[in-house]
Amino acid sequence: MGELFTPTHLIVLAILAVILFGGKKLPELGKGLGEGLRGFKDGMKGVADEVNKPSEAAHTVTPKADETTKPAA
Repeated sequence: MGELFTPTHLIVLAILAVILFGGKKLPELGKGLGEGLRGFKDGMKGVADEVNKPSEAAHTVTPKADETTKPAA
């Protein structure tokens, strides 16, 4: 089957992009795509940080000393 993106494929894709979108619109599309990917990456980094950081809910609560050592009557 061969490689997915050979230099010939990339050239054909570039020519099609110029024909479809025009030379003036391509930089705007590239900028928008880059900003979108950057936002997605930052969002995923925030989710990974939340998953990896220890949360306060994971701590166990121990009763006070005077509640556990009541003398038996």
